[in-house]
Amino acid sequence: MLEKGENKEYLPIEGFAAFNKATADLLLGADNPVIKQGRVATLQSLSGTGSLRLAAAFIQRYFPDAKVLISSPTWGNHKNIFNDARVPWSEYRYYDPKTVGLDFEGMIADIQAAPEGSFVLLHGCAHNPTGIDPTPEQWEKLADVIEEKKHMPFFDVAYQGFASGSLDEDASSVRLFVKRGLEVFVAQSYSKNLGLYAERIGAINVICSAPEVADRVKSQLKRLARPMYSNPPIHGAKIVANVVGDPTMFGEWKEEMEQMAGRIKNVRQKLYDSLTEKDQSGKDWSFILSQIGMFSFTGLNRPQSDNMTDKWHIYMTKDGRISLAGLNLAKCEYLADAIIDSFHNVN
Repeated sequence: MLEKGENKEYLPIEGFAAFNKATADLLLGADNPVIKQGRVATLQSLSGTGSLRLAAAFIQRYFPDAKVLISSPTWGNHKNIFNDARVPWSEYRYYDPKTVGLDFEGMIADIQAAPEGSFVLLHGCAHNPTGIDPTPEQWEKLADVIEEKKHMPFFDVAYQGFASGSLDEDASSVRLFVKRGLEVFVAQSYSKNLGLYAERIGAINVICSAPEVADRVKSQLKRLARPMYSNPPIHGAKIVANVVGDPTMFGEWKEEMEQMAGRIKNVRQKLYDSLTEKDQSGKDWSFILSQIGMFSFTGLNRPQSDNMTDKWHIYMTKDGRISLAGLNLAKCEYLADAIIDSFHNVN
């Protein structure tokens, strides 16, 4: 970028055109009919948080009676975003502490019971904080219920490529809903998958029923963005556009994501092996392997998590979430000892 003598002039309100094209192509697939038909409104925004906040302002203005449904638990900032936008929200069941897995029946029941036309906030892949994702069959069933209830699916995609190692696989949930002809909101972030945390680079995409609807949605999103932050930053947008637009760099990026996701999978396997080998109680630790992405929900409660820190000097959030990105193979056995002690010896 320096060699090309790039400047720092203002971007348009909607952002850098090459980035917007690249980000929609990565999310939906470049050959997706909705892109060819001009049915996608994309605005570059301030990473995942800014994209969610812009969409929340859109909901508040144009769907004033709608409610947003949020998973229990969810990423800590989701509730703040909708509270500040004055958008009412309620929770749907998601995590089942008994199985340390997905409470799918509860999730479906709560989404079915919600007022028609609600916005359902879904994590596209690598659910934060649990690491528990629906199966492909469960995504199909969710799409059935959301379509039947005339709800609006709203995906937060913060880890595309970082969960499975494949950009396409990690976007399959979004693509399923789009393929069924539903209108869909999607917030994207490049903080994790390209390491661009400080560049605040992401996008809000709205897949619409017709090109003229997409034009109107984009126009209204721009009206909301102008007094909020005027226009987005250029540096990170050009990095993404350059990496995605250059076949060699794009190939390198995909390889590196596979390596990163593969390393985290290896750490998961080693942690599971250490737990099953050391724990003689017969407890089933297989939930460690069925979770995905950089986080794992251990099933430890607050006093047990405190024991992890106070006795074992392992630092984690108090809901029992650990970041596997901060774990290496050499530390897995020590972590397993700490988890087993905390689980069995702390009430």
